[in-house]
Amino acid sequence: MLFNLQQILELADAKRIAIGAFNVNTLQGIQAVLEAAEELKQPVILQYAPVHGAFIDLDLLGPIMVELAEKAKVPVCVHLDHGEELSVLHQALEIGFTSVMYDGSMLSYEENVAYTRLAVEMAAEYGASVEAEIGAMGREEFASLGEAQEGEAISGSYTDPDQAEDFVDETGVDALACSFGTVHGLYLTEPCLDFERIKEIRDRIGIPVVMHGGSGISAEDFGRCIACGVRKINYYTYMAKAGGEYVKEMLSRTEGPAFFHDISVWGKEAMKEEVKKAIQIFSDL
Repeated sequence: MLFNLQQILELADAKRIAIGAFNVNTLQGIQAVLEAAEELKQPVILQYAPVHGAFIDLDLLGPIMVELAEKAKVPVCVHLDHGEELSVLHQALEIGFTSVMYDGSMLSYEENVAYTRLAVEMAAEYGASVEAEIGAMGREEFASLGEAQEGEAISGSYTDPDQAEDFVDETGVDALACSFGTVHGLYLTEPCLDFERIKEIRDRIGIPVVMHGGSGISAEDFGRCIACGVRKINYYTYMAKAGGEYVKEMLSRTEGPAFFHDISVWGKEAMKEEVKKAIQIFSDL
């Protein structure tokens, strides 16, 4: 069942849970996410990030995501993650995505507002939702830093609650990705999450807060973030790692030839189990 982001996050708000948003770049990834969600009877967000265009084009994978989401037995939002160009947002909406993220966090505040407004206007024509971002949490922002400097740099780029409130008022977005101590990918240092900041931002903006860089956070800290107002949690790195590590293990135990169809099944099953673990934490099952 296809839902847009606003609708699916309303379900999360009603239950005071977060919805897992899982990036996929293969058919096996799509199957892993949807099968896990159906087994647990929980809504889910299926995402494509343009950075994964190196593996598969949006035009090829996107229609498959939408078709399988339509057939799912649980509510599914099909979402474009980290779209930095309006043309890519338009491409996703034409394919049938029910939600898009415009990421103008690397721009000036004024430019981010202006482009996000355009994204909201565009998405409205398709009945789709919009997520935006202010603050910095991408590994690329801190690419030149080592472990000692990364923590200080991250804390210095946390989302300002005043600015978050103004941004939402000026753009009309449905969800806001905020920086409060997470980063994309594997952590170089122990994450230090600012829970009070999450709560203040959520109270001020009145719409769901989105957590990016969810891999590696403890179950306890996920729970605290959700209690403070996080309703969407992006998750990819540990899911992909689980699939790869299990394939590696199975290959080491395999005698004779290795067949790719077996590898794809191993990877899917391992990713599915990781997705189930994440959903169980996010939904407090």
